[in-house]
Amino acid sequence: MPIVKYRNMWLQILLMIVTFGTYSIYWFYVTCEELKALTKDEKASPTLWTILLFVPFGCFYSFYCQGELYEKISLDKINRWFIFLLWLFFPVGTWFIIQTDLNKLAKQSAPTTVVN
Repeated sequence: MPIVKYRNMWLQILLMIVTFGTYSIYWFYVTCEELKALTKDEKASPTLWTILLFVPFGCFYSFYCQGELYEKISLDKINRWFIFLLWLFFPVGTWFIIQTDLNKLAKQSAPTTVVN
């Protein structure tokens, strides 16, 4: 079973609209879980980070921690501080960058079928 799930970008946009943004909280949590599994970082705490999204200034810590994990698996070697600043000023860009890389990793780890 692959560690990373491929997620359709257009479907995610639709889910964000239909759920009035609630899907973004779920997305944050599951991607942090996937990043934790990919980096094998036992100290990472996606549940805590997701809860901190609702605490004033706690979200800053959450954004930084997600950026730190993402930096370790980033295909383009994107810096954690860039992700952090992107979260603050253009969150859609953060979603796009992280999800695009995760989708690439999901495709790489997908089992291939052999046709005879």
